[in-house]
Amino acid sequence: MKKHISTETICGKLHKAKPFFAVVFLQFATIVIAPFALILDKKIRPKMTFSIFGKIMLLGLLEPVVDQNLYFLGMKYTTATFAAAMCNVLPAITLVMACFFRLEKFKVKSIHSQAKLAGTVATVAGAMLMTLLKGPIIELPWTKGSSGSHEQRRVEINLHRSIKGSLMITVGCFSWACFMNLQAITLRTYPAELSLTAWICLLGTAQGGIVALVMERGKAAVWSINWDSKFLAAVYSGIFCSGIAYYIQGVVMKERGPVFVTAFSPLSMIIVAVLSSFILAEQMFLGRVVGAIVIVMGLYLVIWGKKKDYKSQRIEEEAIPVKQMTEIDNNGNEHSIHEVVNINLSKEGAVDGDEQLATRC
Repeated sequence: MKKHISTETICGKLHKAKPFFAVVFLQFATIVIAPFALILDKKIRPKMTFSIFGKIMLLGLLEPVVDQNLYFLGMKYTTATFAAAMCNVLPAITLVMACFFRLEKFKVKSIHSQAKLAGTVATVAGAMLMTLLKGPIIELPWTKGSSGSHEQRRVEINLHRSIKGSLMITVGCFSWACFMNLQAITLRTYPAELSLTAWICLLGTAQGGIVALVMERGKAAVWSINWDSKFLAAVYSGIFCSGIAYYIQGVVMKERGPVFVTAFSPLSMIIVAVLSSFILAEQMFLGRVVGAIVIVMGLYLVIWGKKKDYKSQRIEEEAIPVKQMTEIDNNGNEHSIHEVVNINLSKEGAVDGDEQLATRC
């Protein structure tokens, strides 16, 4: 979700700046997140190992450096509309990768898995409709007389102009999906979401700084900071669209997985469309309304499927030891018998207690 919101907030302010410098500056969240991570995660932060640090290094490279750099460069070669359209495939890519890494359970004959697949396809299709299909103009009281943006017309004409930019954005989206799945994997061994966020921002800043120094060598003017609206836009995007976004998606991801998180990504297009209509008096098109309806329907299917999977997982893992008995054999020796009750819920919500012999000592 943060991709579209981040684009709306910083593209207008930082489009003249070098993209490599802009990516480094977006990691301003490190300064804000790190103190809270040191204090709040003190008791739950596990010991740092080489394996965990390697994963965090890769996380800092995938999203803050590779994804954002390629996204901004690709948008420079193409258009913001085309970039937004390409990034709408994120839920689909994430679902395929999550199934491959066994982060997501998918059974072809299960109605819950079918709902997740159908919902993911629907959210992607709805987002594409909102981006590419205009249709008739819907006259609203606050947009009457508005002729729309000349920039939007120019964007539509040049939408498929650059193959180079398209490849950059595609690789960036793939990198973003890799980041989401790797974050879910890392949280299994490093379950301190706030500390993980601080590490990602810190290492992303360091690696992004190295890339910027190499790509912008000999251009000292790029690193100049002006205390203007561009600075405020970068600070806002760094703190909210990077730092806080990483933390919140980590908290949700640890409970529901990466597919559940990315399913909400197209929802940001609805938020942007509504706010643009009210605040900027942009015209509302029928295609956007139809796409928004499809997104909401798809999102509902994903949430429903994940909810059923979550309940099934908890029921399967719920095994409570309830009895410990002692029996005496023919020689007079005592033996302990442990019995476990496996709790299964039927569709009507009834509880069946099926006692099974678990251990016999």
